[in-house]
Amino acid sequence: MRPTFDEDLATAPPANAGARGARAHLEAVLNSYSEVLFLRGPAMGLLILAVTLSAPSVALSGFVAVLAAYGFARLIRMDVRFLESGFYTYNPLLVGLSLGYLFRLTPLTLFFLVTAGIAAFVLTHTLFSAFWYYLRLPVLSLPFVLVSSTAYLAAGSYTNLYITGLYPRGTTMLDTALPLWLGGFFRSLGAAFFVPSVLAGGLIALALLLRSRIAFLLAVGGYYTGTLALAALGGSPSSAFQNLNAFNFILIAIALGGVFLVPSPRSYLLALIGVLTSTVLLSSSEVFWSRWGIPVFALPFNVVTLTFVYSLGLVEFPWMAKAVGTPEEILDEQLTHDLRFPGSTRTLSLPFAGRWTVWQGFDGPWTHQGAWRHAYDFVITDEHGDTFRGDGSLLEHYFAWRKPVLSPVRGRVERVVDGLHDNAPGSADRGNNWGNLVVLADDAGMYVEISHFAQGSIRVKQGEWVERGALLGLCGNSGYSPQPHIHVQVQSSAQVGAPTLPFSFVNYAAGDRHFANDLPAVGTRVESMPPEKGLESRLGFVLDETYRFRVRTRDAARFPGATQDTVTFTVRMAPDATFQLGTEHGSLAVVTRHGTWVAERLTGNDPYLRALFLALPSVPLVARPGLQWQDHVPAGTVCTGAKRAVVRLVRSLAPSVGMVTVHLAFEDRDTITGRVASPLVSGELLTRVVLHPVRGFSSIQVGTLLLERDDDVA
Repeated sequence: MRPTFDEDLATAPPANAGARGARAHLEAVLNSYSEVLFLRGPAMGLLILAVTLSAPSVALSGFVAVLAAYGFARLIRMDVRFLESGFYTYNPLLVGLSLGYLFRLTPLTLFFLVTAGIAAFVLTHTLFSAFWYYLRLPVLSLPFVLVSSTAYLAAGSYTNLYITGLYPRGTTMLDTALPLWLGGFFRSLGAAFFVPSVLAGGLIALALLLRSRIAFLLAVGGYYTGTLALAALGGSPSSAFQNLNAFNFILIAIALGGVFLVPSPRSYLLALIGVLTSTVLLSSSEVFWSRWGIPVFALPFNVVTLTFVYSLGLVEFPWMAKAVGTPEEILDEQLTHDLRFPGSTRTLSLPFAGRWTVWQGFDGPWTHQGAWRHAYDFVITDEHGDTFRGDGSLLEHYFAWRKPVLSPVRGRVERVVDGLHDNAPGSADRGNNWGNLVVLADDAGMYVEISHFAQGSIRVKQGEWVERGALLGLCGNSGYSPQPHIHVQVQSSAQVGAPTLPFSFVNYAAGDRHFANDLPAVGTRVESMPPEKGLESRLGFVLDETYRFRVRTRDAARFPGATQDTVTFTVRMAPDATFQLGTEHGSLAVVTRHGTWVAERLTGNDPYLRALFLALPSVPLVARPGLQWQDHVPAGTVCTGAKRAVVRLVRSLAPSVGMVTVHLAFEDRDTITGRVASPLVSGELLTRVVLHPVRGFSSIQVGTLLLERDDDVA
């Protein structure tokens, strides 16, 4: 058992690296079972597999179909990393379970299961590509519905396979002992895996509760919302609670309430609305499909979930989930992401060097209104806040006059206006609002307009390619401008003065504080922070490098012994081509984004990777002694077990509960110190990281836990 990682970050037993081998393949198969309920994890998959064994024909059929699909995937050389989650094989599993529910097992049946499992895999692979590329939608269990429906329709002509009437399903005392309203929930939950019994459903419900409290509560709420609606519409509570197709309500509630939307009161309401919407679809589907002798399977779940997710995506619903995992993990990651990266995905560097002051921001009081509300103006001020010397009657009196204006993006020059005169201070050209300007087409697909250049000062031409930081021209006072300043905005087209779009600035400092991606307030003096190549190289990991650390503690009384453990971090490549620092028990994704090194996502349960994440969630690539910055980490980084479960559940209703803030600073060019602030941490938790002179870290300290580098770069 791996150790917990609570407030004092206690030391842990050895974490020896080893090949995943057969275990990776087994976990991939087991994840197919847990993926049906969106709760990846081999332990839960093993339990669900065990539950299906109550119907041996069903269990074996499902297992055969998964193995057939997995084997075919390996035959066509699909990378095992894409199969580990079970995403590509849970549809073949469901197809196998459904066929095992219909057919007796014979050699011919096994052949049919293998072909159906492969067909479901190929259809999943195909639909996933099409759905994601054209609609940005998941494929869910639609391949299962299509393949199983096709197989059931074909069953009438397979006289060597088909059972004349489904063979009897045994019942137990438990199935009849519970009240109908309670037993119906368990049987419906079991029906999702074609084992509609109270015992099977009860075990799955228990596993669901242990894995995710939010998912369990959504399952209960979804089932009773949908079933009571059916009872009200049909006038028969007994029939409603005996309807095994109510598992669709459970899946819809979990999917909308906690998987595709960030868990919150809003997502819970949308989940219940989705369930109520599905009741009519379920009833009509049952009438239609019964004519062909086949069940509705998960058709209502797929239709409702896909249409809701697509509709919410069209309106750019802000609470769409970006992380993956259990609802608790999604919530924790999303809340932390919003705190860590408050800015937009449309990012600019500051269009100048040195310190300038924000004169006007979004929704400014003068010109940043209506369709042009998303824009920023910058001026240069002295220590008194003045923008000019003397009486300010001449343009030369203004500190910003004819200062260099730099490209805030990498892209192509689309438009240039350079011949308009500069206004005298206090006057403005109302006929040419934007003055002399440059419009850039960013290589990410947006357009950036920089305005009010000095007449004849623009150094670039239309059609040229420019990099971030390239000289565009000199600051002037052309257009609707009463004093020299830089105006910058992001827009959806290259047209001069087009409506603006939200954006943010990256990698800048205000005083001694660094901001990775944010919007400075009006009156703030800011400066750009170009990354240092040397520091970028020291934090730029190379694939397959290994870093070995001795694990020590300074608290001999509490942790007897000097050397407690050793741990090795290995640089790996993730499927999305990002780098990871990994051990046998977890990984920490690391990226460099706009001049900031970021530990992006922690997976697994390795305490040493958690220590690194907590000590160094991010680093601006500018080693300026005294430079400070603030970051956040998920609540699960500093607490585990029941405490973490409670915090995550409460955060779905009160997001500020359990927030973990890390305050960091460069003590010198090689040392980064930090302090963790959170109600979840008892006492003051201090961190300290010393960067290695070549690459990586010489030491990592969190509280009493100390990791000391024990090797050179391998």
